[in-house]
Amino acid sequence: MILFNYSTIIDPIFKDVRTCVVELSGIKAGDRVLDVACGTGDQVFHYEQKGAIATGVDRNPNMIELAERNKKRQGFNSTFHTASATELSFPDGCFDCASISLALHEMERDERTKAVSEMKRVVKKKGTLIFVDFHSPLRRNFLGYFIRTIEFIAGKDNHKCFRDYLDQGGLKGIFKEAGIKVQREYFFWSGNLHVIKAINP
Repeated sequence: MILFNYSTIIDPIFKDVRTCVVELSGIKAGDRVLDVACGTGDQVFHYEQKGAIATGVDRNPNMIELAERNKKRQGFNSTFHTASATELSFPDGCFDCASISLALHEMERDERTKAVSEMKRVVKKKGTLIFVDFHSPLRRNFLGYFIRTIEFIAGKDNHKCFRDYLDQGGLKGIFKEAGIKVQREYFFWSGNLHVIKAINP
């Protein structure tokens, strides 16, 4: 029931973000695209609607099962696999683009480093990388405080990762450590959600 609610209530909230990610990616029909930590598969389906050959991975098999159900219900052809963001089972440079949304802040710092490294590995040189996550620092507005509250009640381990993500400087801090340069960026949710496009070096 929780997964059902996620698909029917949470996904619509991200509609504008999903659309922005597709437009920002610059993908064309026939491009191979990977969405890491794909959850319900919603971003993957947006890629497929653009004509991309889209693949989603998530470490939670229940989410992959839900994505497969959504795929069948909506008539898509995307591919889904159960896999960790830190161990992507794909050859080097096999995708034109890879994205990850609201997952890095849930990881330990070394996992964030590995996840970004794996995304860089499976995307071809000069390919596109898209990252969506909370802005650091969070804005001092209602949504900023709401996000802090949700992350706090999500549990001790989750909150620890969230705090460390913010301390690291969010996506830009991760980019600096990974040697990735920001090409374009957008903000949603009153400045609290950060969307960044980069070119794989």
